Amino acid sequence: MYEIAANLILFVHFIFILFVIFGALLFFASPKIIFIHIPAFIWGSYITLTNSICPLTYLENWFLNKANLITYSEGFIQNYLVPIVYPMNLTKDLQIYLGVALIVINIVIYAFVYKLLTKK
Repeated sequence: MYEIAANLILFVHFIFILFVIFGALLFFASPKIIFIHIPAFIWGSYITLTNSICPLTYLENWFLNKANLITYSEGFIQNYLVPIVYPMNLTKDLQIYLGVALIVINIVIYAFVYKLLTKK
């Protein structure tokens, strides 16, 4: 049961990462999404640029510990999601570059949104 909970938290973590990176695109579906995305984007940028650990990581590890596991069992999660959420060769420099890329991607998306809104 605990491993299932850890897998669920990892999946939520993965979805959150995607939302932080590309959530501004959801503005076209609902303009109110900006009120959720901007804080998530700020949080994601902070975590990335300060080399901090997301609380979801601690929650995942707690569930894994309760399941008496050090890592996830083999399967889809282990093979595909874990390497995306927790890259093996992630250095501080690479993390800074990823943080800057996150900011640039979102600036470009929001500039595009702004340009479309000001055309009307």
